[in-house]
Amino acid sequence: MPPVSADRRVFGPAGPPEGHAPAVQVRDLAVRLGTCWALNDLSLTVPAGQILGVIGPNGAGKSTLINVIGGQLRPARGRVVVHGRDITGARPWQAVAAGVARTFQVPRVFPDMSARDNVAVGVLHGRYRVSGRRAVAALADELLEEVGFTAAPGTPPDRLGLADARRLELARALALRPSLLLLDELMAGLRPSEAEQCLDVLRRLRDSGMTILCVEHVLKIILAVSDQVLTMEKGRKLLMGAPYDVVGHPRAVESCLRARYGRPQGG
Repeated sequence: MPPVSADRRVFGPAGPPEGHAPAVQVRDLAVRLGTCWALNDLSLTVPAGQILGVIGPNGAGKSTLINVIGGQLRPARGRVVVHGRDITGARPWQAVAAGVARTFQVPRVFPDMSARDNVAVGVLHGRYRVSGRRAVAALADELLEEVGFTAAPGTPPDRLGLADARRLELARALALRPSLLLLDELMAGLRPSEAEQCLDVLRRLRDSGMTILCVEHVLKIILAVSDQVLTMEKGRKLLMGAPYDVVGHPRAVESCLRARYGRPQGG
């Protein structure tokens, strides 16, 4: 892909956060879904400009954490602060206004719009200062190119393969020009070469100053791109720290084995 020109800055947040506040601060966060606590007194801090990889077994609360920060779920208690701004209980559009964008496990796009128009919607509702139909379309095309989209920009979503569908959703999230990007299994189902291309994009986003929370099940992906790793279990923070320190920790290994094989009986 061609490099991003300095004057366009397609990648990267609208501007550096004021002061030295962490990108994300979560304090004593709790979410109840039915009879279960999907998050249970979870606290964490993510410095600006880092990638936090989030791992854990199914039902650990990984997607719930992203849903709360992104405004899809309201917590029963606790606080969420993004770049010093309290967004606890924010609606999705309020989270976007605070600089938050996200992708979903199953790509959510407008099926009756072309790929270009899907991204253009993000441009029009985000923090790029672009006006005029041609300028918006040109920026949408550039964002698609930057994430490695291989189909024609005018292609409808139902004619896209999985990799391009995920690239489209990523481009639309970036069209909002977020300072905090939430990725919920963005690389699930991708071929190794496709995942590596996506990792390159994430590294460039981080280098631009963006903060990323990345939920993935493939440990190799998490280790390849994360500055820190959070291991979750039953809605709680099990461990958080340097990637290889966390994944090699006996508690993380035990959690993984327990999730895969169950708790041993009688010992």
